[in-house]
Amino acid sequence: MASAADSPSRGRLRIIGCYTDEWEGLTARMNDMPKAYDPAAVEPEVFRSWTEGGYFGWNIVEGEKPFTVVIPPPNVTGSLHMGHALNNTIQDVIIRRSRMSGRPTRWVLGTDHAGIATQNKVEQKLAAQGLSRYDVGRERFVEMCWEWRAEHGSTIINQLKAMGCSCDYEDEHFTMDPAYQRAVKKVFVDLYNEGLIYRGKRIINWCPRCTTALSDIEVEHEEIDGHLWRIRYPLKEPVEGRDHVIVATTRPETMLGDTCVAVHPDDDRYRSLVGATVVLPLTGREVPIVADAYVDPSFGTGVVKVTPAHDPNDFEIAERHGCEKINIFTAQAVVSEAGGPYAGLDRYAARERVVADLESQGLLVGVDDHVHSVGHCYRCHTVVEPWLSDQWFVDMQPLASPAIAAVRDGSVRFHPGRWEAVYFQWMENIRDWCVSRQLWWGHQIPVYYCDACKEMTASVEDITVCPACGGPVRQDPDVLDTWFSSALWPFVTLGWPDETRELDYFYPTTVLSTARDILFLWVARMIMQGLKFVGDVPFSEVIIHPTVFNAEGKRMSKSLGTGVDPLDLMEHYGADGMRFGLMLQATGSQDIKFSEEKLVSSRNFANKIWNASRFVLLNLGDDYVPGPPVAETVADKWILSRLAALAETVDVGLDVDRARSAEVDAFQFGEVARSLYDFFWSEFCDWYIELAKGRLAAGAEAALTAKRNLVFVLDRSLRLLHPMMPFITEEIWRRLPLMEEDQAASLMVAAWPCGLQVHRDDDAESSMRALQELVTEVRAIRARYSLPPRTQVTVIVRASGADALLVESQQHYLRDLAGVGDLVIDGAAAKPAHAAVGIAAGMELFVPLEGLVDFEAERQRMLKELSKAEQELTRVTHKLSNDAFLAKAASEVIEKDRTRAAELADQVDKLRAQISDLLG
Repeated sequence: MASAADSPSRGRLRIIGCYTDEWEGLTARMNDMPKAYDPAAVEPEVFRSWTEGGYFGWNIVEGEKPFTVVIPPPNVTGSLHMGHALNNTIQDVIIRRSRMSGRPTRWVLGTDHAGIATQNKVEQKLAAQGLSRYDVGRERFVEMCWEWRAEHGSTIINQLKAMGCSCDYEDEHFTMDPAYQRAVKKVFVDLYNEGLIYRGKRIINWCPRCTTALSDIEVEHEEIDGHLWRIRYPLKEPVEGRDHVIVATTRPETMLGDTCVAVHPDDDRYRSLVGATVVLPLTGREVPIVADAYVDPSFGTGVVKVTPAHDPNDFEIAERHGCEKINIFTAQAVVSEAGGPYAGLDRYAARERVVADLESQGLLVGVDDHVHSVGHCYRCHTVVEPWLSDQWFVDMQPLASPAIAAVRDGSVRFHPGRWEAVYFQWMENIRDWCVSRQLWWGHQIPVYYCDACKEMTASVEDITVCPACGGPVRQDPDVLDTWFSSALWPFVTLGWPDETRELDYFYPTTVLSTARDILFLWVARMIMQGLKFVGDVPFSEVIIHPTVFNAEGKRMSKSLGTGVDPLDLMEHYGADGMRFGLMLQATGSQDIKFSEEKLVSSRNFANKIWNASRFVLLNLGDDYVPGPPVAETVADKWILSRLAALAETVDVGLDVDRARSAEVDAFQFGEVARSLYDFFWSEFCDWYIELAKGRLAAGAEAALTAKRNLVFVLDRSLRLLHPMMPFITEEIWRRLPLMEEDQAASLMVAAWPCGLQVHRDDDAESSMRALQELVTEVRAIRARYSLPPRTQVTVIVRASGADALLVESQQHYLRDLAGVGDLVIDGAAAKPAHAAVGIAAGMELFVPLEGLVDFEAERQRMLKELSKAEQELTRVTHKLSNDAFLAKAASEVIEKDRTRAAELADQVDKLRAQISDLLG
């Protein structure tokens, strides 16, 4: 929406909103602005004003397209980490911009019940009392989980408030709310009735610590230094003179569950052994040798022991050949009775005993070092056990096909776009999803068993009697995978399965921002379930934000001591400092090596914003009358043009439609942050405010125009900065004396800058670039020869034609900003003796140094500097020409030395030029 202040009309002053209607109150706030910005004092008060104003809420506006974001629900067990800080800053930035643009905006808030994590927390609490969940029973244990949630569940919500996140805190959702539970049951029952959910005996990933199944993508694989044991398996009867085969395995303890041995059908070494019988060492069980194409003849000996109950590939081999499946482990990964004499041993203790017994019987042929990938539980990091078990599965292929098509046809777009290929790779090779978990906290599977007639019933409503025979029923004890309920988040939070007005208006949502490590756990499944149950994708844009690593490039972890606590950062740098520092680092790269220096820069930037704003307000005076900007000077035209360019950069960087029309990548948060920083610090503060100081001290009319322009640019800058730095911008903006049409109850709901493009002025920008280069060059010469600030210099500019007219028209700025006394503009000017020479905007300029510099002393000083620089350059250059150094040194060390060599070479050239200047 365009603001009236972007047009030349004037308005009377009228302060509105939640602060005061009185001019005197505004004047007091203008004049009483503290000298220093104190985030700790400002942030709570500003957030309170937002809450009291009701600005986090939402409205349905007929005929207007809404902008909706659903927060990735943080675990109820969680506290803020750097991934949360980055992602929620990203979401808040796009939400705040949308809200200011006047679009109906909603940020859906809530938390996830986090089945395994919450159950672990409560079990730890019980363990401290010497109890287990079985001691208190399921009903009481679930009550304790709810109590834990009531006590700790608001922790991360309060931390989001401290960050300034503008979620709808009055409409918080939870994945175990009664309405949510009903929706989850309906989804399960509908999928079950369609045959897309089934119960089967399969190899699943089992965590013996959490005693529950895990889906494939809940298993984290790590390279482990292990061993490959080579074991002799005797044949029952010799075949062609051969009395044994040798198998290789990384898990010798699982041989207790072997039910066959496999070779490749085309492997000539073992073709004659197919159909023979092996006597399994240590157990005496007789098992067949089978031919199966799965076997890789080039790995190990080409003979594979097959343990169908503890390896998914072995399970498939056993299915094809009709072999028995023997589960040798309990749920705690202890050897069961099926393990014979090894029963009762932990899996690792069993490994030691098995290896020792094989060696004592002369059956261990050898042991080789072997690096292999081992799966770990994503929650507790215990080594996962492949385990044969009855579980519930979702048939994923029918759900995946429409979700693949939705990305291919552009209904869902990933940012950066390269993540589409990753999505397709996984979706096109998707496996059935094990959704049952052997936990007590979570959505209990809505399936009921009748022991009398063996009927199995899936029901949304709780039932106590069998619908077939009237007998008593018992509910399946397992709960659903947490991600099953999370996959429904975008539409259940809007009222589904009821046909609510909210669902009709806000679904599909607009943007989802999330981490790459839950692309498959959550994002893909939301797309599948949204299409299945609502008939449309859940969102159109998916931001895959960078992963935040520590400065050394390691994954952040509090337990490993490699983490950085966002709460500590906010305490040191303020919420805005942390937010803006993260945005500066959010480039297109998927890895961020977190730099606290960026937060230092952001805190300094906040102080710069505060000080510049304070300067403007203190210079307005009590008699200031608001009015529109007027471009009277080149500087005025230039700053308004640069402001318009900034607004365009911010819009293209944050608005996907604007980015698409400009044919550039969307959601360029780092580029937007850097542009905001450069404009406000350099162009507004370092140049325009400095240029305006002379006019502020001039006559009333000139001063008033300068003041109005300063207020206008400051106002629009604060609006553009607000999504990334909401607290400081709100605190300053509430003090600005604005025209009536520019006012609002809060900056949070003030109009987003529009219509600024009318101020674009290429000629003004070109003129100012030339002036800036001239001023910068004169300042550099002054600094080079240590000339005091109060000492005026003579400047001779060799220029003619348009260049001469430009310098002439801007000479007052050159005099004020560069300390220039006499200014000579001459197209035929010659270099005076003992003059410094510079080039700026294509013009040569001379600064006579006679009487300003002790030439001999200065020459001696420069000669010493030159000698030192040349020696250092020789040393670094020699180092970089050493092949041994280049072969051994880290790439970053080499690059650092190359940069240093370039800097030294530049320094040497400049010193030689300066010495030449002194010699005349």
